[in-house]
Amino acid sequence: MFTDAEACYRAVKSRDRRFDGRFFTAVRTTGIYCRPSCPARTPAPENVTFHPTAAAAQAAGYRACKRCLPDATPGSPQWDVDADLAGRAMRLIADGVVDRDGVEGLAARLGYTSRHLGRVLTAELGAGPLALARAQRVQTARVLIETTTLTMSEIAHASGFGSIRQFNDTVREVYATSPSELRGRRRLTRSAARPTATRGQIDVAVPVRTPFAGARLWEFLAARAVPGLEVAEPSDSGGGSYARSLDLPYGPALVRIHLRDEPAPAATAQVPLTLWLTDVRDTGAAVERVRRLLDADCDPMAVDDALAADGRLAPLVAAAPGLRVPGHVDGAEVAVRAVLGQQVSVAAARTQAARLAAAYGKPLAVSQIEQITHLFPTPDTLAGLDPATLPMPASRGRALVALAAALADGEVVLDRGEARAEVRRRLLALRGIGPWTADYIALRALGDPDVFLPGDLVIRQALAELGVAAGAVEETAAGWRPWRSYALMHLWRWRADPAATSTERIIDHVDGH
Repeated sequence: MFTDAEACYRAVKSRDRRFDGRFFTAVRTTGIYCRPSCPARTPAPENVTFHPTAAAAQAAGYRACKRCLPDATPGSPQWDVDADLAGRAMRLIADGVVDRDGVEGLAARLGYTSRHLGRVLTAELGAGPLALARAQRVQTARVLIETTTLTMSEIAHASGFGSIRQFNDTVREVYATSPSELRGRRRLTRSAARPTATRGQIDVAVPVRTPFAGARLWEFLAARAVPGLEVAEPSDSGGGSYARSLDLPYGPALVRIHLRDEPAPAATAQVPLTLWLTDVRDTGAAVERVRRLLDADCDPMAVDDALAADGRLAPLVAAAPGLRVPGHVDGAEVAVRAVLGQQVSVAAARTQAARLAAAYGKPLAVSQIEQITHLFPTPDTLAGLDPATLPMPASRGRALVALAAALADGEVVLDRGEARAEVRRRLLALRGIGPWTADYIALRALGDPDVFLPGDLVIRQALAELGVAAGAVEETAAGWRPWRSYALMHLWRWRADPAATSTERIIDHVDGH
């Protein structure tokens, strides 16, 4: 969108929050860049330029606005949806791949040379991989400065900076202020700084666009919570907390997320979470995994508007505005659990996953949450098992071990850096992995917004009850593109709680009442 200056300027004049993260506005006369909804006076059109990323604005010499905090917006919905090279690269950069493996490591993960990758990212996003990673580091640093009691040296380390000097210089360059001055807004006392850092606990927040159906997301996760790995506790006000173990690059960790509904048209909502890390360098990776779980970059108003155009879905959308597609913190785990869930109930799949984790998962040496005791077994561990020893039908056991072997040797990669169509092709080539399993993995592990499961029993029942003939299912679903994944979630939610949106109400809506 940033290439259409007239459309961008209209969005800036309207201060419409739906465009936050889609592009950034830079003002020549002030040297500052803002989000489109910035409450400051709208600059004259001849004084503004538009950039696709915060990194591009920073590379052009602009500083972040201290009023609207443009780098605190959710990421671009387009990058999260796109399966092209730029979108895949952005997802890996956000996960900290450049900080851990360098630009060469990022390029290798994507299957291109670093030179070609740099050309593509500069053309598409206005900045190369190093600049994009730098913007990611400084954004993480600002969040930690303003929302935690970590010391500055710990924040520099956690954010991926090579030195405290590099950290200080980058913060000053981007925000035109020192890290201490950024923190000064909170008036933290010196005595309050050390305890949180010592315990390894970090309290942060993930921005999401509104409306955000947090309570519905909690219900989905709670129904599938695996004992020993996850725990979900309800709240009296709706929604609740969801906690689980994380297997991160530098060590195991725990996260607790507080989920509740956030209505529109409120400002960008903040989903609070608490992290317990073995190593603070995993902060960025942990936050990115939570963002995937929350579908944080979704543009819910665009999705809801598109689906509500179908009279059959309109009442479902109205009953759960801002419904998200639950992602996952670990692609390999959700793939294994998808195999466990083949042709069994959600409760049975959860029980099998708990047994697998207890038998083969790595125990946590220390856990701040008593009910969480293990990490999920790694693909390497599962690939070495004898399928005959697994407590499931032999064919499913063979499929599980074959999938784990493909994940362990890199034949199948579920880090959101591979092209989705290629991942699906490789999954279907594995014995025991059919279209339902491959597409469910794409839905949750790869964040594909346009998955449809015509063979799913619940979906077939829901569509039949809505009056969709069996021969018209594919044609009907085609009208929901490119958001069929969200349509699936609405249908699943409705079938799980049909009283929430009655069939009579849907029929009345279709008939024009």
